[in-house]
Amino acid sequence: MPNPFELPRFYTPHPARLNPHLEGARRHSKAWARRMNMVEGSGVWDEGEFDSHDYALLCSYTHPDASGPKLDVVTDWYVWVFFFDDDFLARFKRTGDTVGARAYLDRLRAFMPLGPDDPVAEPTNQVEAGLADLWARTVPDMSPEWRRRFRESTWHLLEESMWELSNINEGRVANPVEYIEMRRKVGGAPWSAHLVEYAAGAEVPDAVAASRPLRVLKDTFADGVHLRNDLFSYQRETESEGELANAVLVFEHFLGCDTQRAADAVGDLLTSRLQQFEHTALTEVGPVLREHGLDARAYADVFAYVKGLQDWQAGGHEWHLRSSRYMKSTTGTPRVPEALLGGPLGIGTSAALLVPSILAALPARLRGFTHVPFEKVGPLPRPDFEMPFQTRHNPHLEATRRHGVDWARRTGITVPSPTDPLAGHWDEENLHDFDLGLCAAGISPESSPDELDLATDWLIWGTYADDVYPAHFGRRADGLTAAKDCTDRLKLFMPLDAVVTETPLNCLERSLADIWVRTVTPMPAADRAVFRRAVEGMLDSWQWELTNQRMNKIPEPVDYIEMRRDTFGSPLTMALARLRHGKALPPEVLASRPVQALENAASDYATLMNDVFSYQKEIEFEGEVHNSVLVVQNFFDCGREEALGIVADLMRSRMREFLHIVATQLPALCEEFALDVKARIALDGYVQELKDWLAAILTWHRECRRYGEADLVRRRAASAAAPPLQAPLGAPAGLGTSGTRLTSLLRG
Repeated sequence: MPNPFELPRFYTPHPARLNPHLEGARRHSKAWARRMNMVEGSGVWDEGEFDSHDYALLCSYTHPDASGPKLDVVTDWYVWVFFFDDDFLARFKRTGDTVGARAYLDRLRAFMPLGPDDPVAEPTNQVEAGLADLWARTVPDMSPEWRRRFRESTWHLLEESMWELSNINEGRVANPVEYIEMRRKVGGAPWSAHLVEYAAGAEVPDAVAASRPLRVLKDTFADGVHLRNDLFSYQRETESEGELANAVLVFEHFLGCDTQRAADAVGDLLTSRLQQFEHTALTEVGPVLREHGLDARAYADVFAYVKGLQDWQAGGHEWHLRSSRYMKSTTGTPRVPEALLGGPLGIGTSAALLVPSILAALPARLRGFTHVPFEKVGPLPRPDFEMPFQTRHNPHLEATRRHGVDWARRTGITVPSPTDPLAGHWDEENLHDFDLGLCAAGISPESSPDELDLATDWLIWGTYADDVYPAHFGRRADGLTAAKDCTDRLKLFMPLDAVVTETPLNCLERSLADIWVRTVTPMPAADRAVFRRAVEGMLDSWQWELTNQRMNKIPEPVDYIEMRRDTFGSPLTMALARLRHGKALPPEVLASRPVQALENAASDYATLMNDVFSYQKEIEFEGEVHNSVLVVQNFFDCGREEALGIVADLMRSRMREFLHIVATQLPALCEEFALDVKARIALDGYVQELKDWLAAILTWHRECRRYGEADLVRRRAASAAAPPLQAPLGAPAGLGTSGTRLTSLLRG
């Protein structure tokens, strides 16, 4: 059977190495699989099929430095997970038996006890028996914190098979953002990352395990593993299994293109994710370890973990080239120009591909650092936003508009001061132009006057701070350090006991202290902690933006979309809505995949919408690199009209996903958790808040005077009338930024 496409050029910057204990792992894994009844008589594998998959070879390539005993354990885990995947396919995906699948999965929790005295159920099938055996052999060597993280990732790996089954039953192909997020869970690579810690004997300290750098390392590792697997497994999954969860298929549907172009796009995304991994490892990991004051052992463990993830990528690629599970290139090797090879292609010679692989990826990597700021682009045409919800305005709109102007004046936001360099970046005319009270009145149409005023104040504070960070700290030579100091101090004004003891030194601190106390005083302690994390995420995301701006680095697409939710403040406003409606909902409902997917779809629609409206403001007037249209231009190396079309398509697909979740997945969730009438009303109320949020944000963008070209020119002229600024010492320093100094002087 001919291949449906030629495999794209793979970015392989690390050589694959083979563990010397391979043969021992082969013998051990076959004996273990037989003992667990996974081979003969299982109805899933026979011995020939088991041997041809060669999971011991996979683990020997992906864990080249593991000891013999640890390699045996890791190999057994992979035998188990692949058996589960094939068994679930036969039992439930091919039959569409969602009820049986749910019962099958729910039992597996009982075989992952967190405590030594927790009871373990009696296994009734091969998957249960294998999980019970492996759990008992693995977790004694690791800390309770690792055990908790590994249990969570194992459960996600199992649970998200329901998402795949649901899409197969509906004949539904996911959109790219939804697919990437879900594939991380159902594909199991985050689970694999935890096994890297075990195999390397290098546990990530719990203090930094949830930090952005370590989270990005795990996510980019996972995306690299899954996108590579999708390229190799496309033919098997689409032609033999009826699978819809494959990135090549997702891109075919989303881009409306042929299979080869879709495969090449997946290959490009794979490269960008691997390069994001490298960038994060080199620039973000060290600082976060220093910030937490970790010792030399922690440094050694974390970087051994980073090395282990790199080894996994290299070894996983080598195994895919050889395993019988997957399609091969028509030449039997990755597609690399012969003139660049100059070396052998057999086992153990992957290092020969390093230089040509890096050279091939260099143009796209450089393109991300060579954007010329302040390019004259003009306004974008507005696509059809297809908003299915109507904006409902709070009757207290005019009052909250007046309140917002008064509050900004009282807290010093609009009052320039020689002792407060953060004050006065807006004046009251800006407040009238930006009309954040209009946005608040649409987001909170049924709130009381006091609640509406508080919502208006949060929008003013968040939008003003988002403007101030690049305007003030981006111009300073010590801008990154000064911004970090500012962020750390702002966090002091969000005490969980609602008693502010620090003395505010500037308008941002003064205004935050005011709205924090007014917001959290009625909240229970647990809700205060949830809300604080949402605000902290927004603050930290602005630091990420400043760092990219300093390097003149256009973010890669996945990192941008995921960070954009925080930079826009979506979790903050959604947290307020959750806290209003979540009291009647079990925590597991709020943490469920459908609810999280609903929130992410809404957030992405809003942030992409904002990028369309703000493109000229950000690219031409502010020299920004954080805009989805620019990100897509850079990734696909295309013009802005084509990029706008892709962004608009992604917006529409996220809205369709939102509606799909509301119509099909939330009712199923209510049945699954047997929610009572009160809880269902609360869930409906939260969904309505998200609908109000989406409609209000679009209405605000259309009616405010923040983004229109005439208003941008008017504000620039007013700024130019002030004494000219000196060239900023902390201006972008990347390639392509030599024109920044002249342009900044012309801007005024």
